[in-house]
Amino acid sequence: MSFPHPLMAPVVELALQAGEAILPFWRAGVEVTAKADDSPVTAADLAAHHVIVAGLTALDPSIPVLSEEDANIAQSVRAGWQRWWLVDPLDGTKEFISGSEEFTVNIALIENGRVVFGVVSMPTNGRYYVGGAGLGAWRCDQGGTPVAIQVRDVPGPGEAFTVVASRRHSSPEQERLLAGLSASLGELQLANIGSSLKFCLLAEGAADCYPRLAPTSQWDTAAAQGVLEGAGGEVLDLRGEAFCYPARESLLNEFFLALPAKAAWRQRLLELARG
Repeated sequence: MSFPHPLMAPVVELALQAGEAILPFWRAGVEVTAKADDSPVTAADLAAHHVIVAGLTALDPSIPVLSEEDANIAQSVRAGWQRWWLVDPLDGTKEFISGSEEFTVNIALIENGRVVFGVVSMPTNGRYYVGGAGLGAWRCDQGGTPVAIQVRDVPGPGEAFTVVASRRHSSPEQERLLAGLSASLGELQLANIGSSLKFCLLAEGAADCYPRLAPTSQWDTAAAQGVLEGAGGEVLDLRGEAFCYPARESLLNEFFLALPAKAAWRQRLLELARG
């Protein structure tokens, strides 16, 4: 199919190529080293990083790249960028190391701090998601035709209100929010999944809400935010404002809430998140 943004199709192809670079390491097991913040990094992260950076530079050398594996770029430099790529070559490194399939390649195009579109691919099965606000969103399984996806405003008949949670990261604030949601909306079903796939579950209507009151980095969220926004969702900070990616000194995100844009319980979620 023909995607509505001219860079979508080549970036999808690039994400799939990066996944191919990752897979041999996943199948064979990896040697783990450590970054300065003690998070794990593998040869697979770096292999995917090199594929993506080379590919994006070939697509348009005027658009700079901020990748988790090359993030030591001064804020003074980034502040001058209007368009840039925000990349996580391997999101879910801990899942990858543990042998789980729940890791992804994330590539987002950012313009003036907002996501234009994002691509999230799963190397182990060839599935990918792509989308952007005002552009639409699609899921494609390996070798198939992309299928349009959309959030659900309410759970279907007989379905519980489903909250996506991180398998590895929570916080007291998040636990209080979940308790408040349960009191307001009834018993919750929790969907635990790794990496940026949490946003994608919302985007394809398989879950209702993803609150994140625990740390993330900009490259963890931008690509999947594009998918969710294209599917009729939104990502908000705790002030209720659209979540964006300014050139701050720190590349850590604020807390956020991901949900359908037309959710009737939007205000209640914000109240609970603010405590």
